[in-house]
Amino acid sequence: MKTKKIIVAGPLVREVIYSRAGSREDAVVRQAKRKTSTEAQRRANARYSWEKLELMLAANYLPGDLVVTLTFDDAHLPPDRKTAAARCKKFRQELTGIRKAAGTDLRMIWNIENKIGEGRWHLHAVINATGSDDFADILRCWPYGSNVEITRLQVNKRKNYETQARYMCKEARERPGLRSWSYTRNCNHPEVETFPVSDDTRIEIPDGATVIQEETKRTEYAEFQYIKYLAAAPVVLRRMRPKAKRRR
Repeated sequence: MKTKKIIVAGPLVREVIYSRAGSREDAVVRQAKRKTSTEAQRRANARYSWEKLELMLAANYLPGDLVVTLTFDDAHLPPDRKTAAARCKKFRQELTGIRKAAGTDLRMIWNIENKIGEGRWHLHAVINATGSDDFADILRCWPYGSNVEITRLQVNKRKNYETQARYMCKEARERPGLRSWSYTRNCNHPEVETFPVSDDTRIEIPDGATVIQEETKRTEYAEFQYIKYLAAAPVVLRRMRPKAKRRR
């Protein structure tokens, strides 16, 4: 038997199939399979800050949602990160209030930077679009400078959740343990499922999917197959599928 692991974050899917070590196998074979298994799981798991952010972005946003950069001007330039974070919180609260009054919600993932270029404090954020006065509402809630950039999120093979996540995580952390990005509590999280499959099982890419990355590794005793792709239709995990009704 092999093991299959699936991580679903909106349209972004990571799948990996790898060999499992059996209790009856000799020490050499067990060690080889465990090594391959560990490597396969590393491919699927989010190891770095940008990989975790990639999954969070995919779980919450679709093409057309808003990618925003808000820069502080000289008159409102924060003296430190704590002050910058407080002003960003006020921005978020005011935008949440506007959305709530209009009957919509705010899902926002953001980070604060100050080391690129001239070292000016600024905020990067991805915000769900409502199809209403999104641009005007953002400008209303940001009184700290006129340098505001708002674009639409792109999701394709060249520009996607990974490129956006890498961009937002480009600055090194100021100290160990400092998370480089944050999100509102109502954000969705990736879904994970792991289950056994037969030895001849292979990952089948759904029709219309865009493959972002794939890798297959084989040794004398074990192998794994890993693929990351953008699905054209929602991917439903096995445990979430409705059970078939029994015939009477």
